[in-house]
Amino acid sequence: MYLGLDLGTSSLKALLIDDSQRILGSASAPLTVERLHPGWSEQDPDSWIAATRAALAELAKFHAAELAKVRGIGLSGHMHGATTIDRAGKVIRPCILWNDTRSFKEAAELDADPQFRRLTGNIVFPGFTAPKLKWMAANEPEAFARVAKVLLPKDYLRLWLTGEAISEMSDSAGTSWLDVGKRAWDDGLLSATGLDRSQMPALVEGTERAGSLRADVAAELGLPTGIPIAGGAGDNAASACGMGTVGDNHAFASLGTSGVLFAANNRYLPNPDSAVHAFCHALPGTWHQMGVILSATDSLNWLSGVTSTQPAVLTSELGETLEAPGSVLFLPYLSGERTPHNDASIRGAFAGLGHESDRVALTRAVVEGVSFAFRDSLAALAQAGTSLTRVTAIGGGSRSRYWLEALATVLNLPVDIPEGGDFGAAFGAARLGLIAAEHADPLSVCTQPATESTILPNRDLAPAFDEAYGRYRSLYPALKGAMS
Repeated sequence: MYLGLDLGTSSLKALLIDDSQRILGSASAPLTVERLHPGWSEQDPDSWIAATRAALAELAKFHAAELAKVRGIGLSGHMHGATTIDRAGKVIRPCILWNDTRSFKEAAELDADPQFRRLTGNIVFPGFTAPKLKWMAANEPEAFARVAKVLLPKDYLRLWLTGEAISEMSDSAGTSWLDVGKRAWDDGLLSATGLDRSQMPALVEGTERAGSLRADVAAELGLPTGIPIAGGAGDNAASACGMGTVGDNHAFASLGTSGVLFAANNRYLPNPDSAVHAFCHALPGTWHQMGVILSATDSLNWLSGVTSTQPAVLTSELGETLEAPGSVLFLPYLSGERTPHNDASIRGAFAGLGHESDRVALTRAVVEGVSFAFRDSLAALAQAGTSLTRVTAIGGGSRSRYWLEALATVLNLPVDIPEGGDFGAAFGAARLGLIAAEHADPLSVCTQPATESTILPNRDLAPAFDEAYGRYRSLYPALKGAMS
C-alpha cells in the first residue's frame, strides 16, 4: 500500500493505492485562507497538520488495515508558500501563499538583478518565495531575524512527519533561489534576499527517499514506523506524475483554482521573457514549462458567490453544445496575472454589458475569458520553444463539457478526457511514494491513463472565437491604462 498526501489551498487530500496502483480510498479535510488586506493570502501551517490528522482519521474508518500496511508516502503541495521556522522548530508567522501579491515591489527589485532570470530561468513573480522573504526583511524585521529555515508548504508537513528539513527540485524551482539548470541552491540568489544555504532544506529528487516516518507520528496516524517519505513534488508536477505527463511535449490543461497549461520537457528550456515558468520536473533529468492563470475556476467560484448560485448550476445552464461567443467579455485577473503579463496589480473586468446580459451571459463570458487566458499561455509556450499538438484536461472545471468544448476551440487543439478515475496530485504523490519505497522505474510507474473521449475544435465557430479573442487581447492594455 502507498499513500499520497496533497496539500491544496482549500483542502488536504489523502489517497491510498495498492501495488497495482488501484485506488482503495481517499479522504479530505477543509482548509481556509485568511485575507487580512487586499492582495494578501495566508494560512496557518499548523492547520495543515490538523487537516492531515483529520483526513487520515476519516480514511482509517474504512481502511485501517490497509493503512497499517503502507510501505511509502508521497507528498504534494501548493507551491511558493513562505513557511518560516525558528531555531526551536516553531512557525514564526502565517505562511504567505502562492496567490499573495503584497511583495510585488520586492519581486520587481529582484527581477531587475540579471542573475535571477539567468540562473532560475524565470521572472521573479510576486507569488514566488524569495520576494516574500525580502518583504519580511523590510516590514517584519524582528520576525525575519528569527528565520532558521524557510520551507515550502508540503515540506513543513514533511518536517512534522520525519523531523527533517528536506525539499525536492520541482517545488524548489519556484522559490527564485534554485539554479534550475543545475538543480541546486545558488548562494548568490540567497544572499540577495539576506539568506544563506543553512536556512534552506536539503534537496533530493522527487522520486528519492526524503526522510522516514517518526514513531510517535506513525502511532498516531495508524501507519508503520520508519516507512520512507518520497521527495514528492509541487502540485502541478505531482499532477503530471499522476497523469503520466512525463514524456517530452506531453501536456495537460488544468482547470483548477488556478489554471495551468503544463508541458513536460526532456531538457531545460528557459525563456523568462515569455512569462512561462521553466521548472524542474519531479523525475530526475526532466524539466517542465507551464503557463499559469491565477484565477481559473476561482473566477467561476467568484461569480458563484456574487450570484448565490453553485458553480455546477452555473455551467449546467450553458448546456453542452458550444455556442458562438457572446457580446460580454471577461478578463479573469481577480488576483493579478502571471502568464503572459506578470502583473500583480491588474484586476479583472467585464466589458460589453447590456440590459440583456443575464446570469447565463456572465457565466459564458467567464468560461470564454478563462479559455482565452489559456490561449495566451499557449502562445507563450510557443514563444518559449514548445509547440503542443493536444492536451489532456484535468481539474474541477473539466467536468463541464461546455467549458472543454470552448477550450478546444479557443486553443485549436484536441482535448482528451481521461478515463474515469482520480489522476490528480494526490495520485501522483502516491506514485512517487511507491517509486521511492520500491526503487521502481519512474517511467514504468508514471504511465498515462486511457482516454475516454476526445473533444475536437469546433471549426464552424473557430472564426467567431478568433475574433472574440482579438477583442479580449485589446482589453488588457486599455484596462491597464485605466488603472494606472
